[in-house]
Amino acid sequence: MCNRKTCLSFQVSFGLKGSRSQDMWMAVHVASPRIWSRDLQKAWSTWGSRLCSQSSSSTQPSHHPRTQAEKAKRRQAREKAILSSVGHADCTYQNGYLMFPLMFIAIIQMSSLLDTTLPFPQSYSPEYVEFGWYQWWEKQGFFSPEQHSKQPHAVDKYFSFCIPPPNVTGTLHLGHALTVAIEDALARWRRMQGCKVLWVPGCDHAGIATQSVVERKLMREQGKCRRDYSREEFLKQVWRWKDEKGDEIYHQLRKLGASLDWNRACFTMDPDFSSAVTEAFIRLCDSGLIYRSEALVNWSCALESAISDIEWSSGSCLRLLIHWRDSVSGLFSSLCFSRCCLTFFVIFFSEGEVAVSTTRPETMLGDVAIAVHPDDPRYKDLHGKHCRHPFTERLLPIVTDSMVDVTFGTGAVKVTPAHDHTDFLLSQRHSLPRLTVIGGDGTMTSDCGQWLEGVKRFDARERVITALMERKLFRGKKEHPMSLPICSRSGDVIEPLLKKQWFVRCQEMGRKAVQAVDEGDLQIIPHFYTKMWKSWLSNISDWCISRQLWWGHQIPAYRVTLENSKDTEEEQWVWGRSAAEARQRAAVKFGVNPDAITLTQDPDVLDTWFSSGLFPFAMLGWPQQTEDLKQFYPNSILETGSDLIFFWVARMVMLGRELTGQLPFKQVLFHSLVRDKYGRKMSKSLGNVIDPLDVISGVSLERLQEKVREGNLDPRESVVAMEAQKKDFPKGIPECGTDALRFALCSYKAQGEDISLSVSHVLSCRHFCNKMWQTVRFTLTTLHDASLPTSLAEVGMDRWICWRLYSTVQQCERGFQSYELHTVTSALHSFWLHSLCDVYLESIKPVLKGEGSGCEEQRDREKQVAVSVLYHCVSISLALLSPIMPFLTEELWQRLLPYADSDGTSRSLCVQPYPKTSQLEEADFSLVQEVVRVARLLRAQCQLTKERPDCERTSSFC
Repeated sequence: MCNRKTCLSFQVSFGLKGSRSQDMWMAVHVASPRIWSRDLQKAWSTWGSRLCSQSSSSTQPSHHPRTQAEKAKRRQAREKAILSSVGHADCTYQNGYLMFPLMFIAIIQMSSLLDTTLPFPQSYSPEYVEFGWYQWWEKQGFFSPEQHSKQPHAVDKYFSFCIPPPNVTGTLHLGHALTVAIEDALARWRRMQGCKVLWVPGCDHAGIATQSVVERKLMREQGKCRRDYSREEFLKQVWRWKDEKGDEIYHQLRKLGASLDWNRACFTMDPDFSSAVTEAFIRLCDSGLIYRSEALVNWSCALESAISDIEWSSGSCLRLLIHWRDSVSGLFSSLCFSRCCLTFFVIFFSEGEVAVSTTRPETMLGDVAIAVHPDDPRYKDLHGKHCRHPFTERLLPIVTDSMVDVTFGTGAVKVTPAHDHTDFLLSQRHSLPRLTVIGGDGTMTSDCGQWLEGVKRFDARERVITALMERKLFRGKKEHPMSLPICSRSGDVIEPLLKKQWFVRCQEMGRKAVQAVDEGDLQIIPHFYTKMWKSWLSNISDWCISRQLWWGHQIPAYRVTLENSKDTEEEQWVWGRSAAEARQRAAVKFGVNPDAITLTQDPDVLDTWFSSGLFPFAMLGWPQQTEDLKQFYPNSILETGSDLIFFWVARMVMLGRELTGQLPFKQVLFHSLVRDKYGRKMSKSLGNVIDPLDVISGVSLERLQEKVREGNLDPRESVVAMEAQKKDFPKGIPECGTDALRFALCSYKAQGEDISLSVSHVLSCRHFCNKMWQTVRFTLTTLHDASLPTSLAEVGMDRWICWRLYSTVQQCERGFQSYELHTVTSALHSFWLHSLCDVYLESIKPVLKGEGSGCEEQRDREKQVAVSVLYHCVSISLALLSPIMPFLTEELWQRLLPYADSDGTSRSLCVQPYPKTSQLEEADFSLVQEVVRVARLLRAQCQLTKERPDCERTSSFC
């Protein structure tokens, strides 16, 4: 028996109640017949005795079903009666909550003993079952690898991996819940196999997302933007917000049952992790893999920062309405691209004119040349000539290049190297200058002249077209379908800008990452992602890691200024783990006295994905050679969503191999994306993002819509989202429980097409939980009056169900080994629901009642065998289900534990050996004959014929 739950007859759930938490109070909600252990009776003296007597007298069983209103009325009367019986001035009753002093609650929380000897409730309740188990597991240290040596079935193998660190900015959604369900199932399965398991939790500081959230909060509450604070003041505001909100994700992970080692929890801005980030930057700089250069980068004008090449999505320009939010005021602007056109204008030269086509007239002021294809016969006579810019009067050379598409527009295109990636490459080949005409804030620069200076880039487009018309240079326009790069963080249209930034050379590291897969050192599951992996890494470009933010790891590089230096234009940089080390490096590099050096640290921060790329080894203490690093690196596996293959996975492989000399993990397991029941991507603006806790505990429609109003959506998007919620959840979301949600998520084939999850499917899994509950409840009634024999399954249905159990264990073994959890859930669902309940239980009910043709001794023997087989099947099935449904299986297993032939060392199902086929008796041929005989008998009873072969019950076991 696990002494866990309670000698009293109601349950308390702990949580601070409003502002009263400041007065050292805590709310205790009387919810269900379960509470604290016997050890507390002395601790709370008269309170406990009065509550016990009052509670027991107010919970008499009723044989008549009551309405919900009657139940609520009785519950309220009982709560008030309990309150009056407490008779203590410090205890109050408010809004359905009993308010106890924290000192009293502290006494309650001191108890680690739980009790499962209470009467077995008639129906399954997720709230009842899931209460208290996680806290007990965590306190017992079952999730720590240090517990490994205490397990009798321990093996000399380790299994280590990390959770993909969610952003600290918000809460988990169902996509995260799928990750947790899969990873926790694997962790618990390996732990039950006897492996030394380390699963590390973590959170990512999410530079862009977090800074944006805090900036909006400050603007909303104080009317201030980031620039109104010093950097240090603003970072204090971010840390304060993180301390207030950062624990919400960890709370969700615990509610989901994630068996993480919380003593090793890792945040990417922790001091140790920050030291690892600095060390990685220094080593990569020293090896020449990080360099600083002026290059064209993808720039978000809303964020005023560079973003990664893969942090944007493409949107079709034709009939596209773009909205973006001003990063300071928070107001939205819009621009309709339904007229995004191919614009034609002419440029004159001494011998005539040339018609030029462009989709970006606003960048005309930055044109430095006209390009044509060398084989285009229309422009053979223009090669090497010059024309004059219509606005600036400067001469533009006409260059030839095979990159020009002769079918695009007129075949003659303008060249703007500072604002187009293709033009930038063309300028390198033809030694063309680069003129920047759009600033970092998205407005036109002074190089455009007074008539455009300070004008927003898309407003400038209209002004340029108008000016061309006035000068009679405009030759028309037509709609031109194209793709716009949209920032995935801000929703802003990406602007290619010429900036001096820090870059990582990726070509050689990418080649090694491809080689690791080709040589079998790194296995990608499912295999079809291998082609995508090779294609992207074989054509990878250098990675810009500078971000113009304040929140994040400030780049440990310093600009050097020497005394009496006359060259102020050329940048000179050094790097170091500290300013002192950087100063010493600069003194050696430039051959000067350290005191003659002025250092200015780069104000930019590193890309969030740079620090996240170090997670598999930085979480274990790298660069220090810690015991964790020695034991658990490389990680056994990485499990994550397929959308992170380039953002995160490829970068971890490249950085891990370069910095540690080893691959960070041996396998990569990708799961599909979770979509709603209509196949749409989860989006807050669509109103289909679901908090896993809302599925677990249930939520009303009113509360769902309140969450939308509390969010950061544009008012127009909020209306759309709330209308969608009314359609999808007219009555809210019913309480389903953690086990049902996890079972539903694992029941989908995650290694393939995207998952369209519906709440109705989760609810059906809750019904399965209730079926399990009722089965064990029935089993317990049979165990009270029967003794378990040592031998099992002599004949007939007993042998058949044992064979079905053996087959189910076999399928579970294969499913876990291949990471196909949907086959595990399918096998267990089929066995429990159809084979065990529909067939075997129904067949043994007459035996359990003592009915039969044999003598009394024979009937008793048959009854004992049936009870023994039933107990065996149920207990083994619970162990098989434990990795996927930890709460319910633990509760039911603890109820069955007093009847087990145990040596007294059993403590929890989560650390019991996982069932193996090698430990079970395989059926012989005589059993197969028996199965055929039973199947024919059932077909006859069901009146099945060849014309009517389908029967749900028989097909499940035949």
